[in-house]
Parts: sequence; C-alpha cells; structure tokens
Amino acid sequence: MREFWEERYKNRDYVYGDKPNVFFKTFIDGVEPGRILLPAEGEGRNAVYAANKGWDVNAFDFSLNARNKALELARREGVSIEYLVADIEFHELGEEMYDAIALIHVHFMAGNRSYIHKKLVNSLKKGGFFILEAFSRGQLKYDSGGPADKSMLYDIGELKEDFSDLEIETLYKQEVNLDEGLCHRGAASVIRLVACKK
Repeated sequence: MREFWEERYKNRDYVYGDKPNVFFKTFIDGVEPGRILLPAEGEGRNAVYAANKGWDVNAFDFSLNARNKALELARREGVSIEYLVADIEFHELGEEMYDAIALIHVHFMAGNRSYIHKKLVNSLKKGGFFILEAFSRGQLKYDSGGPADKSMLYDIGELKEDFSDLEIETLYKQEVNLDEGLCHRGAASVIRLVACKK
C-alpha cells in the first residue's frame, strides 16, 4: 500500500489539488482556530489552508513524497506546519491533545477502521471537533475516485457506532460533484460528519 501512495504522490502535480476540501474549508471558516491534527494528510492542501487560518497544524502521512509536497505547498503559501512521516495505525497520538481532528478521504481496511477512529477520538480534547468526509458505499457506481473495495467505503450506521462517544452534530450522505485535482473529479457519493467530544 505504501508503494502505491509513493508512486501516486511522486507526480509533480498535486493529484488532489492544492485547494482545501470544500467541507473541511466550511468547517474551518466557521470556528476559532486551535490545534488541529490531519492524519493521512497527503499533499497538504487542508493542512496549509488551516495554517493560513491561524491553526497550529500537526499532520502526518506514511508517504515521504506526500510530506515533501505538503512542505513545499506550505513554503509557497508562507505558513508553517508540522508534518511527520508515520503510519496512522501505529503512530502515537497522545490523549486529549487536539481541538480538532479531520479525516478527509481517508479509507481503512474494515478490520482497522473502528480501532483507528477510537484512537483518534482519544486524542481529541473535550469540546473538540471531529470532521470527516469520505466516500460512501454508493461511490461504487462512480469513477471519480476512492477504493474499489466496498468494505473500505463508509456507511452511516458504522460511523454512528464508531463515534458513539461523541455528540454527532452533522452526519449525512450526499451526491456531490468533486473538483479536487486529477484523482477526485466528477460525480461522487460522500458521507460527511461533524461530531463534538463532550
């Protein structure tokens, strides 16, 4: 899997674009900045946007090529982000460290998903927000991106279960038109979540 992402991110172009995800941007624009974690952040488009909005940004991805492109984007934009090369499954996060955590189009093997979600929730401060946008199982009828493995796609019921310790403020499935670089383009089915740790 790591080899797949290193190959994808070695492209000089930003394959998911250099502008933030629309759902992520809407959230960031509506809240006071704090400390945010962006796991599996890829080429840095969301991390750099958050930094531009005054957030203290911690990000990581297991691709070195992704990190290099993210740091180049941050340099171009004149902002600073902390960006590590790490695997989300094994990376130590600490407890109650972040005011927000965002997973944007991050898909896991079915056996790891719930464990990783709980681990991330544990590192969220009380009063902090969890933001997620990912492809739903309805994405299989589209060719605009995402895994071909149905078990890696999202389901509202599973997310309710995974985030049952949080107060869910927003959770819905929506058909959207993606325009995010070369690899997320066209009609898509996504699930969007905002939840708060009380």
